[in-house]
Amino acid sequence: MSRPRKMLASTLLVAALVAVAARPAAAALPAPGDLHVTAITPVSVTLSWTASEGATDYQVNYTQAFNDVYWSQPVGNVTTATITGYISPGRQYSFRVSAKDASGYSASSNTVTVVTPVSTTGDTTPPSAPGNLRITGTSPDGVPLAWDAAADDVGIAGYDVYFFDGWYTSTVVGSAAGTTFVAPFRSSSLGLPSYYVRARDAAGNVSIASNTVRGPVVTTTPPPPQLCTVAYKSTSEWPGGFVAEVTVTNQRTTAVDNWTLVLTAGGDQRVTSAWNATVQQAGATITLTGERWNRTIAAGGSVTAGMLGRWTASNARPTAAVLNGAACTVA
Repeated sequence: MSRPRKMLASTLLVAALVAVAARPAAAALPAPGDLHVTAITPVSVTLSWTASEGATDYQVNYTQAFNDVYWSQPVGNVTTATITGYISPGRQYSFRVSAKDASGYSASSNTVTVVTPVSTTGDTTPPSAPGNLRITGTSPDGVPLAWDAAADDVGIAGYDVYFFDGWYTSTVVGSAAGTTFVAPFRSSSLGLPSYYVRARDAAGNVSIASNTVRGPVVTTTPPPPQLCTVAYKSTSEWPGGFVAEVTVTNQRTTAVDNWTLVLTAGGDQRVTSAWNATVQQAGATITLTGERWNRTIAAGGSVTAGMLGRWTASNARPTAAVLNGAACTVA
């Protein structure tokens, strides 16, 4: 007796689904292997790698150390390529390669990090990277750093210490002949600020950067706003004597009562008398105090006092001014 057609169709459908389920999924495109550098110049890096089975194209991805820019360059179905775009002398780059087929890109190869030479003649071999950069303690003068010595085929000329703001800017903060340095305190509002070190040879070649270390967090308190301005004007001067006017402007939104202005003389002046203020002097410190009729300086207002005195070597204007305990701008 023949099997019903409906049952036969169902059996065939189930068999087909089982066959599909049993079929192995398409294998992922393997990553290129053994990425390495075969040649390097100040403006180019030549890379080679082992092929990925099934690849139809390859893409080289690279970055410059301590920079936020990322470059990608398709190079075709090859296993060696010379990269020249954005390559500069004495810079550190990291490279990876991905394979491509119709389904997309593979995982990346291993990463290769290089530093380009600064010249095509003479010594073109950079030093090795300094190792084990570390903070060795605390100091009021900065961040004490130490590292393991680098090596070079000719000789190490010194080490440069960098501060990295955590985003894209590196700044040389000092150099050392040996393997210790006290780096100045630096702060940054970007990323994760840190320090690193590069070795340098006599030809100017630099090494790959050391590891980075983070210094203490430095918070900067902004200076208080200047709430007053002092304008100093010498209205008359002769050998051994002078007459000057001092105008105090109150930049606050409230009045200043019972004002006292302390000036630091810029020369060797000795004030003998004053008007619109009483005067006292001790060394280079000249103190003017408002009189009964002008002891209040209105918000946004000003008062002017005069001084008569003598000098021998210099009649320079004051170097600092303080109004009722607050520093003023000297104009």
